[in-house]
Amino acid sequence: MLKILLTIVFVILCVAATVIILMQEGKSAGLGAISGAAESYWGRNKGRSMEGKLEKFTKLAVVLIFVLALVLNLKIL
Repeated sequence: MLKILLTIVFVILCVAATVIILMQEGKSAGLGAISGAAESYWGRNKGRSMEGKLEKFTKLAVVLIFVLALVLNLKIL
């Protein structure tokens, strides 16, 4: 029963991570890096923006997926 529950959580987490990754903007700097746009208000406050939150959620989701994958491959479940 526990393995089935963990598998369902794993699949939901994988789908959520995929959606979060697809919602993020590209990392290409383009001409904005040449003109110094990275030092703008948005560049300095990236951690509080939606993009910063998506990056944090992505890191958390990837760590949880990795841990769940390890747990699901244990032979004791």
